[in-house]
Amino acid sequence: MSFGAVQALKAMQLVGHAGKVHAVMGENGAGKSTLMKLLSGVYRPDSGTIRLNGEVMSFDHPRDAQDAGISTIFQEFSLLPNLSVAENLFLGREVENGRTLSAGAMRRRTVEALAELDLRIDPDRRVGSLSVGQQQMVEIAKGVVADASVFIFDEPTAALASHEVETLFALIRRLTARGKCVFYISHRLSEVFAICDDVTIMKDGAFVLRVPTAETTVDEVIRGMVGRPIEELFESRAEALGPILLASEALVGERAPAPLSLRIHEGEIVGIAGLEGQGQQQLMRLIAGFDPVRSGTLELAGRPIGGRTARQRMAAGIGFVPESRKDDGLFLSLDIGANMTTAAIARRPLLSWVPHLGARIADVMKRLAVKAPDAKTPVVDLSGGNQQKVVLGRWLLAGARVLLCEEPTRGVDVGAKREIYRQLREFTREGRGILVTSRELPELIGLCDRLLVIRNGAIVAEMDARDATEDELLRSALPAVESEAA
Repeated sequence: MSFGAVQALKAMQLVGHAGKVHAVMGENGAGKSTLMKLLSGVYRPDSGTIRLNGEVMSFDHPRDAQDAGISTIFQEFSLLPNLSVAENLFLGREVENGRTLSAGAMRRRTVEALAELDLRIDPDRRVGSLSVGQQQMVEIAKGVVADASVFIFDEPTAALASHEVETLFALIRRLTARGKCVFYISHRLSEVFAICDDVTIMKDGAFVLRVPTAETTVDEVIRGMVGRPIEELFESRAEALGPILLASEALVGERAPAPLSLRIHEGEIVGIAGLEGQGQQQLMRLIAGFDPVRSGTLELAGRPIGGRTARQRMAAGIGFVPESRKDDGLFLSLDIGANMTTAAIARRPLLSWVPHLGARIADVMKRLAVKAPDAKTPVVDLSGGNQQKVVLGRWLLAGARVLLCEEPTRGVDVGAKREIYRQLREFTREGRGILVTSRELPELIGLCDRLLVIRNGAIVAEMDARDATEDELLRSALPAVESEAA
């Protein structure tokens, strides 16, 4: 499949089996999305064949693929928020065998489809009032109503909470138990090894490897995608640290009641590890200034900043990279340049001039290897990895001294991860400090110099990242361990 001079796919092959979950993996730009759009009828291939149950298929329109039994759940849902669940499930399918289905019939069949998936969602409820996770379940139910035999999931957990991920996995297992074929696209290796039976690896639009997940390892998958083992994704750690840059002592906030005491040195990356929902987000927002301080102290380079607002702390040198870059970190209607300059401009008096701004933006884009023609490119057109680089670039441009970074590589492919890791380490080599949270323990161990474990909002353990193991971090994070030791 080519787009002008760009060959998106070449000699690609993919085989999915009934009753199996098949992962499709590769870096951004590897051709995964193009391949899925060929299977779902969005594009037509220039050459090659698509077979369903052994029969050669040709799709001129997405509806052709749907009628053939292929259901695709994209990251951006195709639901109409002002319609009910039942109306969405039968949108475009109101006529069956030449007869228009009654509202009662549609509702009854919606109840049946939801029951098949063990979903407790009111068929009369307006879709716009559902959570993101529930909306995704409705998308899956659409495929059940259409009696699809192939389900394609494109980054299905990107916007889901941990309990919604478990619900999704349960649904996928129900689908495969009924003989459905599932293709699963995700950057999250832990999910691939948890739910998938087989994995196909792509690189530069071409087939690299197909292997059962039980017969491979995370390291082999990463090497197949980027040509290097996982250890080489991370930069070397700091050999020597500078003086204390950020320090808190018994810091308490309105939403973070456990006293917080920590230190970050110049040149150091400190990671916060813990189970989901143990207070990581509250801790970061307390230091950033979004949660008012009730007691305790917070100092930046020896100067008290605990009584300052979030904007004042930003002006003092605190940068904040939120977990959800699209909701909290970017202005999607603006271009790269405008997004990068927001912090630098906010730190200066109103209507003041920022010297050499265009050249500085271009320099930061070059340093971060942002893949875009120029700074006028809308951020909404960028991949997840490049969007994250724009958020990081904002704080490089603003001259932040301490970066608070939530889930720095969320929804980012392996190749972009390595670039982000390199930039974070480069940030600290300039005498700055980073506090980072991540759900991925291997990421924290490989990226950080020192690790803090949080449980119930309190720091309960500290260890050198060089010596840390996932097992040790989990032991400290689990509350049962403490009670058993007692």
